[in-house]
Amino acid sequence: MPKPKSGNRLAIVAGAGVTLFCYAMYIATLAPTVVYYDWPILLDSAMLQVHAIVLGIPGGTGSPSWVLLTHLFTYLPVGDPAYRTNLASATYAAGAVALVYAAAYLLTRRMLASAVAALAFGLGTTLWSMAVIAEIYPLNALLIMAPVVCLLLWRERRRDGYLLAAAFLMGFAMTNHMTSGLVLPGAALFVAAVERRKLLEWRLLAKGAGLFALGLTPYLYLPIRASMDPPLDEWEPTSLGRFWYLVGGGDHQKLLWEFGPAELPGRFMLYLGYLFQNFHWGLVMVAMVGMAVLVARDRAAALLVGFLFSGWLFHALEYGIRDVNLYFITTYLMVALALAVGVAGLTEAVEDFLSRYSYAARTAVMVSAAMAAVLYPLIYLPAAYARNDMSDDYEGRRIIETVAEKAKPGATVLHHRSSLWYMVLVEKRRQDITLVDPWPPGRQRYTDIVWPDDINFVTANLRYGTNDYTGVTTAREAARTGPVYILDQDSAAPQNFWNADFNIVRVERGVLYELVPPGGKTYTPPREQKS
Repeated sequence: MPKPKSGNRLAIVAGAGVTLFCYAMYIATLAPTVVYYDWPILLDSAMLQVHAIVLGIPGGTGSPSWVLLTHLFTYLPVGDPAYRTNLASATYAAGAVALVYAAAYLLTRRMLASAVAALAFGLGTTLWSMAVIAEIYPLNALLIMAPVVCLLLWRERRRDGYLLAAAFLMGFAMTNHMTSGLVLPGAALFVAAVERRKLLEWRLLAKGAGLFALGLTPYLYLPIRASMDPPLDEWEPTSLGRFWYLVGGGDHQKLLWEFGPAELPGRFMLYLGYLFQNFHWGLVMVAMVGMAVLVARDRAAALLVGFLFSGWLFHALEYGIRDVNLYFITTYLMVALALAVGVAGLTEAVEDFLSRYSYAARTAVMVSAAMAAVLYPLIYLPAAYARNDMSDDYEGRRIIETVAEKAKPGATVLHHRSSLWYMVLVEKRRQDITLVDPWPPGRQRYTDIVWPDDINFVTANLRYGTNDYTGVTTAREAARTGPVYILDQDSAAPQNFWNADFNIVRVERGVLYELVPPGGKTYTPPREQKS
């Protein structure tokens, strides 16, 4: 690809403009406060908000770098603590957009192509949906692109410092999400294609290994914080076995390689459906052109982009997780880079074709084409804005206020990964109640199925019957000592209580219901009972 002089200030301004535009979209649609549990997007966000605020230990792979970085946002003097964790995601997503632009510009040296790629990625509905709530995926995109940009800078400037920076960033990225680990072999392929002898320089390799290990140091947060008895600890990684189980994905490992060869075509069609939700089909076609251009002109970049795209796609297709569409975000990063190359290649072809015409004609056509190219990624903007707008979503707050005001003293509330953790641990309200989460994935955890009892899953079952994943046994046990409530969540499967002949009494429609066991009645505290 043609490489005009670097240091183009106009290119920096253009990149900043694209980044700020996407950031403004995220801020305008940002969730205003605490969120709630809901499928398929809000599976973890309510818990992650609390983890970031109280420095807890999340499930998944622990994501210590996300917890620590997002905790810093909780000190900002804007909104409530939950809003600040949402703001962190918007910031990470905007940073990822900026790095997509930077990587695209390093590949093409064309502002238009880079802007189109960054806009298309940044306004994609899947990334956008994660940018308005507390989630780890925007930071994953940012931390993946950081070493990719370093690798491209190294190729251009041939300074080993960029390779060393990439090594550190690759290690650091893994402490947020393990899918970023694919960048390491991808980087090796890229370096080998550019300058193979670098892989034989033992001093450079030793420094890189040391910096990679240094990047992994946020993992130390997990056992150290676990030893301090944090308010929210989903895994308690206090032993080596539990630590490795957590950082390795825990019970998610059984979801890997879940689909056979006969099922992969259907899974690929699923991917295409999501891909065309995030990129207009015309942009996908241009990205395919871009990949062909890379193969023909830039073998090293083609190896990097192709390897990362294929690896992440295959992993996601074979992963049986419910919200698999979030694992496609990493592939969209590579689609965006290929798109930039495709736009640059087509622009070059148009310029060559127009060279025979007058300057005025060339200028008119190129300006029109540039405007069309920039506007093309905005085709989905209205629909994406409407789909991802959470600026007026106060359901998490409604749940908290309903329970705080209407649950009787000493009550037990059955819930699943809800905003009630925020109520008791962040706002420190209604700490007289007991929270119990007997539903999956809570059963795979070591601690914090029950609050405020600091007990493991074995004791929780003995005391609260949490191994009955219908929640019925838990409700029966809790009803012996006080009122029992359940949040209106699909995960709570209320039909199980109807089948067990519970009387379900509405307290607040769509939010809170009291569970009265067979033969019982709405609970009245002893001091309120008539003699």
